[in-house]
Amino acid sequence: MVGMRLYVEGGGDTKLLRTACREGFSMFLSQAGLKGHMPRIVACGGRRQAYDDYCTTLEQGIHAAMLLVDSEDPVAVQTPWTHLLQRVGDQWPCPENATDNDCNLMVQCMESWFLTDPNTLNAFFGQGFNSKALPHSSVNVETVTKASVYQALATATHACKTKAPYGKGEHSFKILGRIDPNKVTAGSAWAARFVTTLRTKMDC
Repeated sequence: MVGMRLYVEGGGDTKLLRTACREGFSMFLSQAGLKGHMPRIVACGGRRQAYDDYCTTLEQGIHAAMLLVDSEDPVAVQTPWTHLLQRVGDQWPCPENATDNDCNLMVQCMESWFLTDPNTLNAFFGQGFNSKALPHSSVNVETVTKASVYQALATATHACKTKAPYGKGEHSFKILGRIDPNKVTAGSAWAARFVTTLRTKMDC
């Protein structure tokens, strides 16, 4: 589909970080089977800004658009719009003309995806990386709280020799572009939903 826009949470407030965000998602999606069928990735910064930008696009009559944000919390409902409406701190209504497939969640945050591919994390951080600090492979990454995800990454990387301890701005989008989408979608049902939905919309 020509003209599809993907509004993503991430990139902060700087041009450099937003470029890194777009590049990271582009690399991830290309490896996930969308090479040659890529949406236009719009790095929006914060979650609320992503939602507002998405809604503005719909109000302008552009309906070839999707929203991707962190869930922040466990997802106990079947539809992402219901989660965002019920979540304290969000309470975002589903925009008119939007469907359930137009909204997707990273559960509970983008870094949760990283936990599905410890081999790539080890290769990225190199000497001193402590994979034992990460949740066991038997743990469903979607059940790990956001705070615990960040703590696990901080602990696993604090003794690395060639890179600083994990920092969202410095490392997150570089890692996103390297992780294996097959491992991510196998380890996160919501990630699998996102990739499958986007591939369907892009006809690939």
